[in-house]
Amino acid sequence: MLLSDRDLVAELKAGNLALDPFEPDLIQPSSIDVRLDRLFRVFNNHLYTHIDPSIQQDDLTTLVEVADGEPFVLHPGEFVLASTLEVVTLGDELAGRLEGKSSLGRLGLLTHSTAGFIDPGFSGHVTLELSNVATLPITLWPGMKIGQLCVFRLSSPAEHPYGSSVYGSRYQGQRGPTPSKSWQNWRTWAV
Repeated sequence: MLLSDRDLVAELKAGNLALDPFEPDLIQPSSIDVRLDRLFRVFNNHLYTHIDPSIQQDDLTTLVEVADGEPFVLHPGEFVLASTLEVVTLGDELAGRLEGKSSLGRLGLLTHSTAGFIDPGFSGHVTLELSNVATLPITLWPGMKIGQLCVFRLSSPAEHPYGSSVYGSRYQGQRGPTPSKSWQNWRTWAV
């Protein structure tokens, strides 16, 4: 069940949901707006002929911090990692989905190219997968609204929430835009 504004406020007050820093005016009818942090990960395309998710490629991206009062410019066709300003924490009975903002989508900005789901028990900055599908560069300002967090109540609390040892939880407690750790649990199935 998708939580309404009054349910979101109740979960925040009960401590089952937390955003830090939090501003009450970010609450929407069925979501909470989240803002853009100042850290970005840009891809070092000149170092690799391809990306292989089965191996560790530490220098695939470089961390860039935008100076105070300056934007990050996302060029057409470019893909970068960024993160929410807020640390998002979900209780064991809540799951989240990060969606883009309609106004930004109408400019050609994709906030999450694929992985917008947030497991129960997660705590950390949410990594954003930003893509510019427009034909002009888009300026991204630290602190701007970048997405909306929708929160769902599970039918029962997760038996093994994110962060437990059962699933590995490679991104628990992440700070800033975190590069892929797909190689840590890589496996293929017979086809």
